[in-house]
Amino acid sequence: MNSKISRIKKTVHVVVISLDALSESEWPLISSMPHLSRIIKEGSWSRELRSVFPTHTYTAHTTMVTGVQPDKHGIIQNHPFQPFVPLHKQEWYWYQRQLKVPTIYDLTRKNGLKSAGLFWPVTGKSSINWNIPEILALEGENQVLKILKNSSIAFMLNLERRIGKKRVSTKQPDFDDFVTLAACETIKKKKPNLTLIHLCDLDNAKHTSRIESPAVEASLLRQDRRVGEIMEAVKAAGIEENTAFIILGDHGQFSIDTNVHLNNLLRDEGLIYEEKGEMKWRAILQTTGGNAFLQLREGDSEAEERALEVLNKAVKEKKYGIQTIYNRKDLDKFRAAPGIKYVVEAKAGFNIDETLSDETIEDYRKKGILYANHGYSPDKEGYKCLFFARGRGIKAGKNLGPIEMVDIAPTIAELLGLSFYDCDGASLISG
Repeated sequence: MNSKISRIKKTVHVVVISLDALSESEWPLISSMPHLSRIIKEGSWSRELRSVFPTHTYTAHTTMVTGVQPDKHGIIQNHPFQPFVPLHKQEWYWYQRQLKVPTIYDLTRKNGLKSAGLFWPVTGKSSINWNIPEILALEGENQVLKILKNSSIAFMLNLERRIGKKRVSTKQPDFDDFVTLAACETIKKKKPNLTLIHLCDLDNAKHTSRIESPAVEASLLRQDRRVGEIMEAVKAAGIEENTAFIILGDHGQFSIDTNVHLNNLLRDEGLIYEEKGEMKWRAILQTTGGNAFLQLREGDSEAEERALEVLNKAVKEKKYGIQTIYNRKDLDKFRAAPGIKYVVEAKAGFNIDETLSDETIEDYRKKGILYANHGYSPDKEGYKCLFFARGRGIKAGKNLGPIEMVDIAPTIAELLGLSFYDCDGASLISG
């Protein structure tokens, strides 16, 4: 770490607000918005928060609460590997049981402190005291029953009774308004020592437009308002003097000009094929959007050789938009998923699509498709996240410089006066 927040005294409450997809490209807009600009002026901040590999929401949010890289905590993408299953039918890493290490909310519970989670990823059936996890019903499932089964039932039902009628819809931006309302109610009624809040409006605005779209600025204004509402709830709860706020992004995004179905190349090589009406594979790419993990049948060295020959040939053709192919030595440096030998990294502006298609290369500009995505290496230029901290225990006017996602959990722990588990990060607070 290059810089540290100066410690003032033990903090009783920490409120963490994740603004999904908040990145360095938003800094000029953020600096002029009423609530976020106030946090910058009155607290510590960084425009150089490095995400994880790959830059997926669930991977990054798990690192935030565990303080370790994906190779240790086990959430290596948003989705477990599910070949040929359409994205809308895929399982996600929804449950705490899928983690391999303890979390900051495990630590708070162990020490007699209370935590709340409002749609925080990978918290289904977690140790959070008052919890509504981010979890979706798949085909044939009931959304309400699935959330109830994996949440703090009494807490959720009580919230639903008090504010359920104010939920306009489950689509953005309405849903983030409801999550914010739920967070404010929880803070005022429960006064948790740790509150984790995940807001997705900005991420959705980028995905459904482009990062330079007016929709992004409109979303940022809404997120600024929501942050202000949460800060007012803390004040109304009478805990403002003993509260620290941490507001951060989890990854950047790039506007997509070209969508590439690279699995078509492996299909054409016979490494993906149909047999007796069933799709099978010897080598297949599991995409994150900005890159793709090469999954290989165990022990099939011939498939590995042929897949690499196909992909290395594609690297030389600009139309496929491949920046590089990482080998295991590269992936060890990124602390990426163990067991994966190769990852294809796309250039900014290119998206790797997992599905097979009649069309290998799609020109989104010609088709009029407005889209942005993430999942690239965290070291892409112009791709760092934003971080702000303000309140009890936080020094004002401090530029922290480069920081890491693994530093968030130990920082929260020290603000709460706790000693965090052995991890890959370090607290941003000086002793």
